[in-house]
Amino acid sequence: MAGAVAVAPSKIEMDKERLTAEMAFTDTDSVVIKIHRRLPDFLQSVKLKYVKLGYAYLCKLPTQLLVYGIAAPLFIATLINLTGLRLDRVPDLWTGSAPLFDTATGLTGLSVLLVVMGLYWAKRPGPVYLVDFACYKADDERKLTNESFIKMTEDTTGFEEDTVQFQKRIAVRSGLGDETYFPRGITSGVLTMEEARSEAESVVFDTLDNLFEKTGVRPEDIDILIVNCSLFNPTPSLSSMIVNHYNLKPTIKTYNLGGMGCSAGLISIDLAKHLLRVNPNSCALVFSTENITLNWYFGNDRSMLLCNCIFRMGGAGILLSNKQKDRNQSKYELVHTVRTHKGSDGQSYDCVFQREDDKGVIGVSLARELMAVAGDALKTNITTLGPLVLPITEQIQFFNSLVKRKVFKMRVKPYIPDFKKAFEHFCIHAGGRAVLDEVEKNLRLTDWHMEPSRMTLHRFGNTSSSSLWYELAYTEAKCRVGSGDRVWQIAFGSGFKCNSAVLRALREVRVEPDSKTNPWVDSVGRYPVKLP
Repeated sequence: MAGAVAVAPSKIEMDKERLTAEMAFTDTDSVVIKIHRRLPDFLQSVKLKYVKLGYAYLCKLPTQLLVYGIAAPLFIATLINLTGLRLDRVPDLWTGSAPLFDTATGLTGLSVLLVVMGLYWAKRPGPVYLVDFACYKADDERKLTNESFIKMTEDTTGFEEDTVQFQKRIAVRSGLGDETYFPRGITSGVLTMEEARSEAESVVFDTLDNLFEKTGVRPEDIDILIVNCSLFNPTPSLSSMIVNHYNLKPTIKTYNLGGMGCSAGLISIDLAKHLLRVNPNSCALVFSTENITLNWYFGNDRSMLLCNCIFRMGGAGILLSNKQKDRNQSKYELVHTVRTHKGSDGQSYDCVFQREDDKGVIGVSLARELMAVAGDALKTNITTLGPLVLPITEQIQFFNSLVKRKVFKMRVKPYIPDFKKAFEHFCIHAGGRAVLDEVEKNLRLTDWHMEPSRMTLHRFGNTSSSSLWYELAYTEAKCRVGSGDRVWQIAFGSGFKCNSAVLRALREVRVEPDSKTNPWVDSVGRYPVKLP
């Protein structure tokens, strides 16, 4: 089967990894586990064009400074010519024998200086602050143990016996614990639009109520609203639902992102950043969630069943601002966002696809090439991000190795940058246990760095685009975030996309024992747990 697959040279150059993923399907006892066994060694094959792109981002600010550095002397030279200012009389400033310039010259010079400073101030990108965020935590009645999940699966009509056994194996090996949350519609079997709306309202309103209460921000102070939910997009939209519930002002700018997968949360953050940079003195509210009530798969296509086993109920609200007065209250500054989209490649586009199975049942299919595609997207993303965040010593060693291999075709061992020198904390999308293991190995991270991602998967499951915020909340609950600490958030999503965000802590972050915005306060003492 694997030998029949033709791979064009212009496609992803990861034949070995793709072969591993395909061969995994020959063993029905370990099909899904082996699909996720190999993440390509992306740091061994870096493309120069993505390094160039990263340095292009890095050079934007120095280029602006150079432009102003040239413009200022030109303005001064023009001023001298227009006013007749004589530089040979500069020593007279100390002797006081004669004035260096008259009142008109002084006013003209001051005006030019103010114009130049005003242009620089207007053109420079202002800081974007992450004031605070809140994660959803459902009531205890919504918890479902793995044993209860298996029982629910067995009782569901439509699943064949081998399909039930398949889901049992995945549930045991997935890395999920016994305290993840399911919406009422799935546990009761009432899969209606009303139940789906009920799930959305519970997740969104409970989370935002707590966020507004903690920050003291009034709903009417929100200028920009961005909501992302991949598979549930009703009419009116979820953003309109929030506008209606909180009576937001008529001039609010709203955006509703759908179909963008688990990486949509960082896409929303990137969109908010750009909107805040062109809308001064504004607040932006981002809400990231996924609704699973109407997206449960009841067929027997194994490529579609993994979503049933790992996706769970969750959501997060994030408040951002470009107001200088909000800096002291804010937890983080948003430093960088880097987005990578591989949708121009057919295999990348098709690897996560919502479709009907051969019985007409709708589900989300995961292709055999998924891990090769994810590795290629991650390689591109971190290659672009590297020049923005790595210390100069790491960049020199990495660039030297890259030039030797790519330009001079020398057979030298590639230098793998140490991203631990660029970041103190890592929030890697908790998409699956094996994915996290491979990212840890390729980025040479430690169990301590991976702990927030693994424990989030265990405690809350895969909550899609909001999982990154549960991971950051875990880090905060453990009192690990100090002033100046840097956080790297990495997310993957259909399309295929890989996105990164870099945050810098503005202060030491401490979580109150009775916090309503941090979902870990009552359980963090039990973590980390040993995973089987």
